[in-house]
Amino acid sequence: TDLRPLDILSEAVPAGALARGMRVFQAQGVRGFQLAASRPRALGFPASRLFIHCDRFPEEFSIIVTLRVLGVPAKRNEYIFTLMAEESPGVLVGLRYAPDKLHFLFWSQERAGGWQTRVTFPNVSLSDGHWHTLVLAVSGQSFSLTMDCSIPKDVVVETPFPASLSVRRASFYLGNRRRRKGVFTGLLRQLVLLPGADATPRICTTMNFKVATLSVPAILQDVPVKPVSNEVLKYPYETDTKVTLGSRPRCTKQEKAQFWFNAFRRGLYLCNGSTWISMLEVKHRLDYVEEYQNLVTNSETMGIEVFTIPKVGLFAATANRISPPGSAIYKWTDGKFVPYQNIPTYQAQSWKYFTIGKKIFLAVANFEQNERGQEFSVIYKWSRRKAKFITYQRITTHSARDWEAFVIEGEAFLAVVNHREGNNHNIDSVIYRWNPRTGLFETNQTIPTSGAYDWEFFTIGPYSFLAVANTFNGTSTKIYSHIYIWLSGSFQLFQSILTFGAADWEVFRIGDRVFLAVANSHSYDSGMPAPSNFYAINSSIYELNITAQMFVKFQDLLTYSALDWEFFSVGDDSFLVVANSFDGFTFSVNSVIYRWQGYEGFVAAHHLPTVGCRDWEAFHTAEGSYLLYSSAREPLSKVLKLKTT
Repeated sequence: TDLRPLDILSEAVPAGALARGMRVFQAQGVRGFQLAASRPRALGFPASRLFIHCDRFPEEFSIIVTLRVLGVPAKRNEYIFTLMAEESPGVLVGLRYAPDKLHFLFWSQERAGGWQTRVTFPNVSLSDGHWHTLVLAVSGQSFSLTMDCSIPKDVVVETPFPASLSVRRASFYLGNRRRRKGVFTGLLRQLVLLPGADATPRICTTMNFKVATLSVPAILQDVPVKPVSNEVLKYPYETDTKVTLGSRPRCTKQEKAQFWFNAFRRGLYLCNGSTWISMLEVKHRLDYVEEYQNLVTNSETMGIEVFTIPKVGLFAATANRISPPGSAIYKWTDGKFVPYQNIPTYQAQSWKYFTIGKKIFLAVANFEQNERGQEFSVIYKWSRRKAKFITYQRITTHSARDWEAFVIEGEAFLAVVNHREGNNHNIDSVIYRWNPRTGLFETNQTIPTSGAYDWEFFTIGPYSFLAVANTFNGTSTKIYSHIYIWLSGSFQLFQSILTFGAADWEVFRIGDRVFLAVANSHSYDSGMPAPSNFYAINSSIYELNITAQMFVKFQDLLTYSALDWEFFSVGDDSFLVVANSFDGFTFSVNSVIYRWQGYEGFVAAHHLPTVGCRDWEAFHTAEGSYLLYSSAREPLSKVLKLKTT
């Protein structure tokens, strides 16, 4: 063969004529083939239709697959494709999927009597109902799998792929191995063989990695062929669309890809499996902000976490300073937050809500020791039977300020910010990895930090980042905060940025642009003359420069001991709200909402009276959009409603 892509899927539907047992189905706005198990041989064609000039399978090649996998039962395999000789039940070349594994099969005729080799790629999670693009590159004994243009998984085996594999009198079969058992039950959009090359550089050139395209049959193209005059569509397709009217329905995996029409907002929403995504609505604009609820808390509140437990409701957890009574969880009931559960904490600084599979967790960062002189932070697990959070795991921490939960390559992590140990602010913060076997978090990596306040995890394309806000090194707040990148199984330094008592990082996106905002709290250096005001200093917004491969300063904004940034949107408009806590004279200082105005950057739009503002959280309900702020100076937090036009 020459080095052109060989489109296996298109060959199965020449001139758009669907084989028996094939249907065109649309999911999440993308079309694919659904294959039936009743006639597996009908889903095949002779290999000679692809290998016109040579009856040998290429020695080096890539296989590109775009697919949407449904849940595969344990101990079951489903075949994506096979290449089989007519006179033999053995698979010459094949690709099959099992729960969390991908197997590549090939027949080595160089062994006595022949031998089938299986190359297994573990921890390949496809059964999430989303589209994924896989690139399998084969060269000798080396096999490399790239999923959605992320970091490749490499496997080296003893038996190399054969240098001369005959395909004479062989046929390709889509989604089966010529038997009804093991037929692929998902959707198949792309199946391409590229001889002599690693296709990854050709595939990974688009931002939409999960449906990256090298060659897709015309029948599956996103834009249907336009009918001539009154002729019906040449390529009809099916989709499981349902529109619900009335009050806000639930949105779970069962309702995925269903629509809801909100007559009050005149909006059409699509369920993505967990939340309703706006597809079409009358765009609202923020007009003003009004006080909606005074939330009396157990004591001063250092941080707030707003989260939703599916099928249960919307909650807010407050990290309160005094113990007892500790911290509290509130549930949104009849349009207000009402007390739901008290949890003993010790000068709690923040909460972090996260899930692992079906397990639901809430971690608290405790700053002080308990009554017995023990210092640890606690992970709580949601008990469906008791309908409350119960203690799950205690982790030793040192004046913990913050937790950050994230997932990399299917593995769950939890990172804690250790602020100081005694009077020593230069200590290690710790990243823990979830061990599925023990069901516990275990130490994975330590990172040196200086009086750190905050972790912020984010991804850009296939890369994962973790930014730390370093606040104080024992003598100065003018120190570097760091951004780390995940490479080869650990976080490595990517960029250092000079900050001034950094208390928070906030990552956000506007269109295709990626920004990172730092909240600078105060400027102090024991070796320098005191400034006129320690607390009136600039906080900065940085933008990712793709060419330079680094964040560069985009804008400075004057803040007053800023402790938090929160990004939110109303309609098509983007906003940042800053938590100003102290101006050098009083804790009664305005926090500010900034509106994104393109070339002008962020411009102050609303000044909100706050007292010792520590944290902001934006959230939405069926009734509207809200901001919740916590006060570190009084036992009162406030819910503000965003009034729109």
